[in-house]
Amino acid sequence: MKHMKTVLTAILCCVAGVSAAHAHAFLDHADPKVGSTLAAAPKEIKIWYTERLVLPFSDIKLADASGQAIATSNKHLDPSNEQLLIVSVPALKAGKYAVSWRVTAVDTHVTHGTFTFTVSP
Repeated sequence: MKHMKTVLTAILCCVAGVSAAHAHAFLDHADPKVGSTLAAAPKEIKIWYTERLVLPFSDIKLADASGQAIATSNKHLDPSNEQLLIVSVPALKAGKYAVSWRVTAVDTHVTHGTFTFTVSP
């Protein structure tokens, strides 16, 4: 009986750990697509995450190939989808761009990452 309790406790801990791991907000997909080459510069960057986000603690940053920051504006969550973070970007020239994101899910876990896209002339 004691062995059975130990096994059940271990299983419950594993299940709880798996559930908590799935609660983090990871990048699901983005527009522009990760690693894509575009014929025209995007007006917005949209990133869909695997969990709902807390807007004040979530951000998307953009930089050019030299690492120079490019100002974004109008950061917001899609009103019908709190897993979709959107920022507006200024007119972009041809070149490679790096997107850095750092978000906080409603469970307060913070995740971050980067990806690139290229605007072709």
